[in-house]
Parts: sequence; C-alpha cells; structure tokens
Amino acid sequence: MNGELPDRWFPARPKSVLNRVKEARMPFDWSINPYRGCGHGCHFCYARQTHTYLGFHTDDSFRNNIFVKREAAEVLRAELKRGKWKGGGVVVGTATDPYQQLEGKLKVTRSILEVLEEFGVPCSITTRSPLILRDLDILTQMKVNAVSVSVSTLDEDIWRKTEPSSPHPKQRFKTVRRLNEAGVPAGVFLAPIIPYITDTDEQLRELAQAAAESGALFLVPSVLRLKPEVKSWFFRQMQPSFPAQYPRLVRLYGEKTVTPEEYRIPLLERVRQYIEEVGLSPQETRMEIQPAKSESSVRESPVQLSLF
Repeated sequence: MNGELPDRWFPARPKSVLNRVKEARMPFDWSINPYRGCGHGCHFCYARQTHTYLGFHTDDSFRNNIFVKREAAEVLRAELKRGKWKGGGVVVGTATDPYQQLEGKLKVTRSILEVLEEFGVPCSITTRSPLILRDLDILTQMKVNAVSVSVSTLDEDIWRKTEPSSPHPKQRFKTVRRLNEAGVPAGVFLAPIIPYITDTDEQLRELAQAAAESGALFLVPSVLRLKPEVKSWFFRQMQPSFPAQYPRLVRLYGEKTVTPEEYRIPLLERVRQYIEEVGLSPQETRMEIQPAKSESSVRESPVQLSLF
C-alpha cells in the first residue's frame, strides 16, 4: 500500500452527516460519508464524478484533493439528539472509503462510530482497507450488520494498474478473517469485475476460493459500472495499461453505464457456479437474475449498486 497522504485536504463542516437515501432500489435508508475524494485513487471509482460538483475534474484531483468532515461526529450527535434517525439501515462508506489513508491520521470515521455506538444505531460499513481493524474495540461493542470488504483482483499487476494506492488485496482477505474472528460479521464484495481484465475463469475462481478461505460470510459480485463523467478518465488509464483489451472494453460499454446483458448475465452465472464450488450457497451472493425491465436486467445487491 502506498502510505503517502493526498497532496491537499480541506476541512469542511457539513450541514448534515446522516443523509437520507430515497432511491427505492437501495435496501438501506441512511448513508454516512466522512470524506469526499479518496486517496486510494481507484481509476474505476464512480464517486469521481462527485468532485465535479466541487469544481474539480474526474482525474487525479479526486485522489489528491480530499474534503474532510472534521466535525462530523459533532454534527451527527446533534442530528441524533433531534431524533432525525427513526430507524432503518445506516451504511458508512457508500461513496468514498471511510478508511482511506487520511483516516489513519484524522480518525473521523472512528469518531462517527463512537457516536453511533453511543446512540445505539446499527450500521454497515464498506471499505477496501485493513485500517478498519484499528477500530475493533468499538465495532465489537456496537451493532454491526455487516462489513463489506471490496476486492477486484488478486493479480498484482492488474491491482497496481487499476488501484494506484489501495491496500494489497491479500491484506483485505486477512481483514475479513480477523473481523469474523472478533465477532464482527464480514464478507467480500467482488467489485468491480472489469470486463476482459478481471473476468477470467482463473481469476474469478481464485477470488471465490480466497473468500471461502477467509471465512467470508458472503461474496457479492458486481460488474463495473461507468458513469459518463468517469468513463473518459477510466479509458485513458486503461489504454496504455491494457492495450490488447482496451478496444473491446470501449466497444462493450459504448454510450452505456452498464454492460449489455448478453455479457453480464453469463458472467454472473459463472460467478454463482464458482461460489457454489467453494462451498458458499447461492443465497449468500444476494444476486438475482430477472427479465429485463430497465437498463440492467441483473439485480445485484443494492449496496453494490451504490458503490459501482
């Protein structure tokens, strides 16, 4: 893992920390994001588009200019005292990673968990970082519905070319094991599966096996989604790194955000097969294939959909 901190970070006092989620496809009602921007710098991250609202581009400005909600715990405590939360699922880290590099120094996410524990608010967490283990003392005392640790590949060359500063994938599987051993329910997001780059039988089987060996309680696959604002940046990074796959990748997505169902449905069926092979049940994938009614005919976990 690249331990360097972002070039610039800015304190920002949010008007609200506990954000209502109104999309019907989401199974949770509230989201909390301590940071805007992320030092991991994953080229595929859908949240890159949010930096355009702040006057930045979707390039490495997202990685090097981080907005930090330093007073998030104070704001959250005030919201909970006013009774803003009336039940429902709360997910920490639906946009950018709550355990990115700056968290090691600033401990904003930790302060948020302390408030949630104080008020008895259950939550789920999504992250790519072993830094979450620092907070086991809090996590074991509060109600955690699930920790979802995202992994895209175990191939080191692909990892370095697609996630410039994220923690090593093998460390993430160790994190899943340690969380479950401590009594904190944890599983794996196989996310994102990048067409023609991380979708081979060998890679998918390897990831399923690693998830099983880590004691993961679930394995949820998610195929890469490319928002229009992110697509240009992503393709520019993929062209020199994966010249053989690049033309097919561009043709596959065309003007769409998601892959065509003739690619996606067989892929997810293969993943289901590999999950069964390693002893996990199909139900634990939380993946359901239905007739096409919209842009995507594959209903993946709504938490996935909020990530990629």
